[in-house]
Amino acid sequence: MCEWILLVLSLYQVQTPVRAGIYSLSVYTVGFRSCLLILPHDHLAFIMDIGGLTTVVANSAYINARGSLDGSNSAVARDKKYHARLKLPHITVCEGLRDTLDLAFDSVCVEQPIGKRLFREFLDTKQEYHGACRLWKDLENYDMAEDSDRVKKALKIVQRYMDPSAKNYCPFLPEEIIAKVKDAQEAAGDDLFAATLASTWDYLREAPYTFFLESMYLKRFLQWKWLEMQPMDEDWFLDFRVLGKGGFGEVSACQMKATGKLYACKKLNKKRLKKRKGYAGAIVEKCVLERVHSRFIVSLAYAFQTKEELCLVMTIMNGGDLKYHIYLVDENNPGFDEPRACFYTAQIIQGLEHLHQKQIIYRDLKPENVLLDNDGNVRISDLGLAVELKEGKTMTKGYAGTPGYMPPEMLKGEKYDNSCDYFSLGVTLYEFIAAKNPFRNRGEKVEKEEMKERMLTLEVTYPDIFSDNAKALCGGLLAKNANERMGFKNGSCDELRSHPFFKDINWRKLNAGILPPPFVPDPRVVYAKSLDDVGVFSSVKGVTLEDPDKTFFDEFSTGNISIPWQEEMIEMGLYGELNIWGPEGSVPNDLRRESILEQPKSSTCCMS
Repeated sequence: MCEWILLVLSLYQVQTPVRAGIYSLSVYTVGFRSCLLILPHDHLAFIMDIGGLTTVVANSAYINARGSLDGSNSAVARDKKYHARLKLPHITVCEGLRDTLDLAFDSVCVEQPIGKRLFREFLDTKQEYHGACRLWKDLENYDMAEDSDRVKKALKIVQRYMDPSAKNYCPFLPEEIIAKVKDAQEAAGDDLFAATLASTWDYLREAPYTFFLESMYLKRFLQWKWLEMQPMDEDWFLDFRVLGKGGFGEVSACQMKATGKLYACKKLNKKRLKKRKGYAGAIVEKCVLERVHSRFIVSLAYAFQTKEELCLVMTIMNGGDLKYHIYLVDENNPGFDEPRACFYTAQIIQGLEHLHQKQIIYRDLKPENVLLDNDGNVRISDLGLAVELKEGKTMTKGYAGTPGYMPPEMLKGEKYDNSCDYFSLGVTLYEFIAAKNPFRNRGEKVEKEEMKERMLTLEVTYPDIFSDNAKALCGGLLAKNANERMGFKNGSCDELRSHPFFKDINWRKLNAGILPPPFVPDPRVVYAKSLDDVGVFSSVKGVTLEDPDKTFFDEFSTGNISIPWQEEMIEMGLYGELNIWGPEGSVPNDLRRESILEQPKSSTCCMS
């Protein structure tokens, strides 16, 4: 006897391994076998296995959350209950933070987005500081300008701020700096105003910043810092589909309920971490992500725990990983053309340089760990194998990484420095273009010892699709002798940036995020394996969590990460909604100590 179950759904157009348009989906269960009858608008039916339905529905919900098809915005996506819990406290609740926070000028006004905004708002209220504030903004605009506009912008800066007769003339600028700018302004170089900016900051960090510290704007900064420091847990996030799986748990898309911002949540199973001795790697990844802030490396926004997992909430990269794009997006034509490979390699170099300048060796560069965002830019991810060198040290030792990407010096058990990452970059660049590892054929299974022997002895050969410049760069990166390998020299990657392979890369635009990518992901597509292919973890048995484990979990769960959290508040509109002043810019009640008697108790409701 057959039981028929009819389910009619309306879905957004998505791509799992196959594409499904806006269909009516009828699910039938016949005996012990299930299938999906898909009825397009022209009534031509085809059959889809029920196992794919979960992926289709999960993709639909995920794409809807991204707002890629229906134009939904963050305000619509917010959960009203959680949004209402984001409120600034009365100043009496947080004024003690003044004694504990780092209130140095660079920390507050240069590094922290909300501090920078509040300081500029303060400067705008003082006529004597208008010139310095506007000069600062115009210098930033110059850095972001198109090449064709830079000469014109340079001329305006000179006229507005360096001419004694100008309304916003800045007398604090040294005459020798003004003279050098005027001499070089026609060239409109990248460093034309570097000394000007430094002098502007030197001026602002003196009297202007001293007065800022005594203003209501500093008190408002303390309110934001207090809100930033409030506890965070899983209740604040809505989970969507699983995007991938790592050694200790899943990575899923999620949404911060109060703001509507999408993230990726890396979940590390506590018992699996303990069983596989993964505590050190977990804390290293978290600490490294807290230290770095680069558009070429994924950012960590939150760190918290659930009953079973440690959670790292990071930048969502909706375009998927580059391994997926190399092999699965167009299986009949795998790999990238050279311009696309060049663009991604340039961005990876900028990310590696940022890590190496902070004494961090990555140790796990491969296409699978390089992710694409909505706009087609890439970021390095998965820093669980990274190592942070102690001050004064340049070398480390230890076997880490992925077979096929490790440098010869590591395979031989020798000490190595950050040049190991550039060998992995050479393997990755080769794979971008050839759609195969240089030391094995695609699909070939090679034993560990055989792979090691090949990487130590095999001379790399290049298919005809490689240009001479691509061959030369790969050869320089894949040098078996680390001392002969191209990479990070004298504190920078200038040697690599000057290579002819990158002749068409505008590095200033790349760093500013305004260089158009060669490929932009389709917002209607989920660039991830189906849920069946991702698979699920088995339960961990025979592991008991004890007090020392719980202490580690508590130390790991530090909540909001300052700079990404502040960027989220600004980007998603919360800063503008909560940063309200009194009539005509006067002191608002929540910054008046005496007004506490007038405040209802609920005025200090918060994220807790």
